[in-house]
Amino acid sequence: MAFAKTEKEWAERAARHLKAELKRADVSYEELAERLKAHGFEETKASIANKLARATMPASFFLASLAAIERDSLRLEEI
Repeated sequence: MAFAKTEKEWAERAARHLKAELKRADVSYEELAERLKAHGFEETKASIANKLARATMPASFFLASLAAIERDSLRLEEI
């Protein structure tokens, strides 16, 4: 798959990727919120749902979420 060409496309792909990783890990938004506390984030189920629905999340949230579900690698081609 080719790299995204716009900022909006990058954001949408990142949100889809994170949603897919959460499903693979069988982690709900509520559980992710709990796990993110260990990484210094105060999130709620609703705030996570909003970030992913709007595809508006800082890179720090994206990376901490992957760490919280114990994904230790990421290939840009997957996004």
